[in-house]
Amino acid sequence: MLRIALLMIAALSLAGCASSSPKLPFPAFVQADELEDIFMASLPGVRGKQLAGDPQTRRTSNRIDLPAAWKGTSGGVPGRALEIFVLQGKLRIADIDLPPGGYAFLPAGSLGFNLETERGARILYFVNDVDTESVIRSPIIIDASLLEWQSNVTPGVSTKELRSDPGSGARTWLLRIGAGTSVAWQSSSALREGYLLLGNYRHSECVLGKVHTSQYRQGGYFYRPADIVNGGPASGSDTDVVWFLRETTQGTETVAPGCVPTS
Repeated sequence: MLRIALLMIAALSLAGCASSSPKLPFPAFVQADELEDIFMASLPGVRGKQLAGDPQTRRTSNRIDLPAAWKGTSGGVPGRALEIFVLQGKLRIADIDLPPGGYAFLPAGSLGFNLETERGARILYFVNDVDTESVIRSPIIIDASLLEWQSNVTPGVSTKELRSDPGSGARTWLLRIGAGTSVAWQSSSALREGYLLLGNYRHSECVLGKVHTSQYRQGGYFYRPADIVNGGPASGSDTDVVWFLRETTQGTETVAPGCVPTS
């Protein structure tokens, strides 16, 4: 419980949870549209929605709306790795145009890349903690729409891998869950955060042996500590949904027998 409490303090977005959502000791069932705007120090003149963050390490997770004719640089976060995912519009990084689904990982120590958008863009923008175990030292810039979906062990579930670091185990990926598919009760040994890109999705969190179920709409977000059991038979959607997911340390998924109290 102490770890959960500390994570609750570090994650700043609890106030943005919808009033009808369960009150949990970590941010879940958060809707980005309901969060207040903040100014982004690393992107002058830009406001965004802070999904989570830690002021001590300067780690931060945000959804940002870049105005038309905006120009900037990735150099505002020295010593930190930066991840960007394009939700709407088009963002140019260096001389590469990224449409919706475009992804960029700019490791610590990268030169400042020019960023610009002609007509405006909505992006996810993550500043990572220092990762001494990372072995990826070159930028990754890809269009996820060009990647093939890979089947998962669970029927109706597929993934697209955006980044997987063989040193630290950090990874970023897209998860598609087909209509009518529920996932088993499960947990990850790593802290995981997710943003719902497409659809509406019902999900359950198991906290101290009690099931908390609510609905994510497009733009929904969670920041789940390690080893929290979630999913279960109530999870699912009437349509296909797509999640953007991140783990910044090595994580192992484990199927759980159900939502039961842990000792």
